[in-house]
Parts: sequence; structure tokens; C-alpha cells
Amino acid sequence: MTDTITAELEALADEFDMLGDPMDPERYRHLMDLGRALEPLSDAERTEANKVRGCASQVWLVTEPRDGRLRFRGDSDSDIVRGLVAVLVRLFSGRSPGEVLDFDVKAAFARLGFASAISAQRSNGFFSMVQRLRRDAEAMRSAG
Repeated sequence: MTDTITAELEALADEFDMLGDPMDPERYRHLMDLGRALEPLSDAERTEANKVRGCASQVWLVTEPRDGRLRFRGDSDSDIVRGLVAVLVRLFSGRSPGEVLDFDVKAAFARLGFASAISAQRSNGFFSMVQRLRRDAEAMRSAG
């Protein structure tokens, strides 16, 4: 993890930029590779409470507050969506609630080339995941 969320976004963008055009199959492979590297969730964590609403695929997100920061973990039954989960985990995990809430995710989505390469249905699912992470960050900030 880099020091700032913006630096992490740029590191991710550099990885994807090296792979060329947003529609290049290598970019999808890289996204799926990121998903395969996620820490697995246990069966006990695959609950309705952890399930993200608004995703066509099944997606589970676990939020763990630690020392004023949020740790996110997740999984999906879709390889590409699991990759999108990995991108969000990489951007947001280990950050303060304020960092999560202040970050411009739509600009990040465009910066990574996803706006033109990811289907509308997956884009909607991605932003449903973002809403969930932001909701958890807001709850932690309010409780703090």
C-alpha cells in the first residue's frame, strides 16, 4: 500500500496503462489476476449481511475497523468482478474513513480506463460496491 490513495491509484493506473488500449484482452487478464490474489473469504463471511446489493454477480464485502482505519476484504463469483473488488480493496483498505469518503471514485474509474472497457451492468455493480464501502466508512466516522 502506498502512502496516499492518490498514489495507489497512480500505481494501479500505471499497471493498466502498460497494457495498452482499454479494450485489450491483456487488461482483462490483469484485472482477473488481481482478483485471484485476493485473500479468500471464509464460508462464514459469505453472509447476506456481507452481500452487496445492486450487483448482477454475487459480491461479498467485509469491513474491519482497525486503529482508526478500515480494512476491506471481498470476493465475487465472477472473475472480472472479483478483479474490480481487488481494485477497491487496494485503493481503500488501510485508509481512514475520511480518505475513503473524500476520494473521487468516478474520476478513478475513468483514470483506470474502466469507463470505456467495463459493461454498464458491471459499472453499476462497481458503484454499488463503492456505496457499500462509503457507507461503512461513514458509519465508522460517525461512531468515532
